[in-house]
Amino acid sequence: MSEALNKKSKRLISLDAFRGFTIIGMIIVNTPGSWEFVFPPLRHAEWNGLTPTDLVFPFFLFIVGASIVLAYNQKVKSDFPKGIMFNKILKRAMLIFLLGVLLNLIGSNFQEFRLPGVLQRIAIVFLVCSLLFINTSRKTQIWAAVILLFGYYLLMELVKVPNFGPGNLEPGKNLSAWIDSQIIPFHMYQGSWDPEGLLSTLPAIATGITGMMAGHIIILESINKKNKVFYLILIGILGIITGQLWSLFFPINKNLWTSSYVLYTSGLASVTLGFLIWLIDIKGHSKWAKVGVIFGTNAITAYIMSYLLLIPFTFISIVNGKNIQELFMAFLINTGIMPELASLLWAIFFTLLCFIPVFILFKKKIFLKI
Repeated sequence: MSEALNKKSKRLISLDAFRGFTIIGMIIVNTPGSWEFVFPPLRHAEWNGLTPTDLVFPFFLFIVGASIVLAYNQKVKSDFPKGIMFNKILKRAMLIFLLGVLLNLIGSNFQEFRLPGVLQRIAIVFLVCSLLFINTSRKTQIWAAVILLFGYYLLMELVKVPNFGPGNLEPGKNLSAWIDSQIIPFHMYQGSWDPEGLLSTLPAIATGITGMMAGHIIILESINKKNKVFYLILIGILGIITGQLWSLFFPINKNLWTSSYVLYTSGLASVTLGFLIWLIDIKGHSKWAKVGVIFGTNAITAYIMSYLLLIPFTFISIVNGKNIQELFMAFLINTGIMPELASLLWAIFFTLLCFIPVFILFKKKIFLKI
């Protein structure tokens, strides 16, 4: 566990742990015992600003970018046929996208069916970033991120939105929301716009590219591990500072996935990854991270299981018209536990249930590459 790369699987253990803890966070914030009772840090920011919950999704996309570099670097260096890589990348992206659509179908009736979603955005970011990595240089990838971030900023600030004019960043009144309302079919999460909408996916791709830049640092053979950690943390701090400065003009906003949000969250992700590499791969303190590694080696599977397990626990009535989740909450609240804590305890309990299938897969050394 203390080796940075498992020679057989070419997996970075600290990255697996980071991915796993991110998925754990994602499940916890997505499955409270009651949406009425949630501690503020476990809610998304209503609009501008961010909470710890707003770090989960960009952290995962950052990890997707870093993982792409580790997964395809040797193939690119060995001139592995790009056509074969492209076919596998496209099939994987399509599968992740379709699974996201299927989960949306399972979780709603047809009138409320939503086409965008978390897995759908992950699929798009994975596809674009993978194609960038196998076909372009690191310099070109950096320029792609710069163009996406500045281009998105200019679009949001300068393009006139019908009835609202240019530069309006209010909910439902901005360019991203207008494009969603014109193009995306079916129901959207916020009625006339969606936080995983079309235009805001462009800066989300830039988040994936920032992860790729971290991946490029990790695979450098010219510097040792400690220097890699130094560069990851230094670049991360610069990203945090730049994001904060940009937020003075373009607020940090998860719903819009603003450029300042990309830099700030990617900076935090880079610092976190650098710290984990230092702690796990250099210092060898890996036992505490085992749960994260188990979740991280089958991360998408764990996320899908969290949706499927909700069906028997929240859709099926057991006693007096109440489902298991409601009975759990009622029992804890009746014992005197504050509702917000009861809601969090349910989320933790549910996450432990999701751990069971991924633990079985891990023990059997089955790593599903969805």
